[in-house]
This record gives sequence, structure tokens and C-alpha cells, in this order.
Amino acid sequence: MLESAAALDTVAHIIQVALTPIFLLSGIATLLNVFSVRLGRVSDHVDDLVAASARAGATSAAVYLQLAILRRRSLVLDAAAVASALAGIATCAATLTLFVGALRDRTTETALFLLFGGAVVFTTISLALFVIEMLMAGRGLRAQSRSRAPGAGA
Repeated sequence: MLESAAALDTVAHIIQVALTPIFLLSGIATLLNVFSVRLGRVSDHVDDLVAASARAGATSAAVYLQLAILRRRSLVLDAAAVASALAGIATCAATLTLFVGALRDRTTETALFLLFGGAVVFTTISLALFVIEMLMAGRGLRAQSRSRAPGAGA
């Protein structure tokens, strides 16, 4: 009876420990959704600029500049999404390692440390890239509002 209770306690502990990475995975999924929405907005802005240029019959230097800025923003968002996806993969692998290690009665501390640590590092990288993209977006917005302000010389 004691062995059964100890085994049940071990399984319950493994499930409790496995929930921690799942919370990280939930946050990563939210980040991926944010990146996807922002990338869609950048794509819509590119489409609008291209359509406006086609209607005007020519593409101005200002439009080329805006397209270049939007291209850089999309590259940063791509990198952020890749870093987040890698964080999600590392988190899932850490959870799987936890379960497999428990089934085989092996210590998997090094693998867990590397996988969960990798997930945190990749999440940090994706957040840093997100901050960069946000700063790029804000800078572009301020430049656009300055050029359209009354008396801006256009």
C-alpha cells in the first residue's frame, strides 16, 4: 500500500512540475499570435502603398522609403516569430523529457536545464526583437505624422 501511495505521489509531482512549462508555452503562443497580427498589419500597409502607387502611376522616393522600412519591420517580426517558435519547441521538449525521464527512472536534470533554459533564452530574444519592431513602428509613425503636419513643406 505504501509503494502505491509513493508511486501516486511521484506521478502527481511530475504532473505538477510539468505544468510550469505549459504556462510558458501559453505565453509563447500569445506572443506568436501578436507577431502574426502585426505581420498582417505590415502586409496590409505594403499592399495599400503598392495600390496607391499603381493608382498614381508612379512610385515616389517616399513610398520606396516606407516600403524599405516595412520590409525591415517584417524581417524583425519574422525573426521574433522564429525565436518564439524555437522557445515553444524547447518548452515542449523539456516537458517531454520530464515525462520520459520519469518513466525510465533516470535523472534528466542536464537535458531539462538546457531545454527549459533554451526556451527562456529564445523567449527573451523574441521579446527583444518585438521591442525593436515596436520602436521601428513608432519611429515610422512619428516620421509619417511629421511629413503630413501642416507647414511640413510638402
